[in-house]
Amino acid sequence: MAQLPPESTQQAVGYPALFLLVALGALVPVVPTGAIVSSAAVVAFHQTSPVALLVVFLLAAGAAFAGDVALYWLGRRGVHSKNGSRWLETLRGRAAPDRLEQAQEKLAEHRVSVLVLSRLVPAGRIPVMLACLLAGMPLRRFVRGNLPACLAWAVTYQLIGILGGSLFARPWQGVLAAVALTLLVGAVPSAWRWVRRA
Repeated sequence: MAQLPPESTQQAVGYPALFLLVALGALVPVVPTGAIVSSAAVVAFHQTSPVALLVVFLLAAGAAFAGDVALYWLGRRGVHSKNGSRWLETLRGRAAPDRLEQAQEKLAEHRVSVLVLSRLVPAGRIPVMLACLLAGMPLRRFVRGNLPACLAWAVTYQLIGILGGSLFARPWQGVLAAVALTLLVGAVPSAWRWVRRA
């Protein structure tokens, strides 16, 4: 079996890749960013550098924040553009109507604190972001609410990775466990909604 590259090479390739993948996942909601952060945390847990986990946390939170703010900024520009109403209707059509209505109610009731929860609930970010756009929330207020949301999200998925890394001696086993746990966490809300409807 070939040896892994040295830690410096892993970090030189891994850190920029982590930032780009998480930022892309914030812009394109089909990328499983939680699994990416958990996997990076497993690898960092097994490294000798004392700051590896901190760097993973900062990169993940920063990339999620940058991606969310860019997406919201693009959304606000789209709403105010010439074809903005058509774009908004298309986006509204992609969000489940019950999820969107629930997000609008929560936003009216709890304001910015709902952003934190939306970041932690799988597939909860887009309906809440759409509700923010429909409510005309200014970018500055969205940024203030999104920062703690991204920090909480990064901590959550990093803890899943640390758990996977601490249970297994080999990084690949920890990555596999972290990805499985992340997918399980993502499937629970959908399964719960299905059980409630049944």
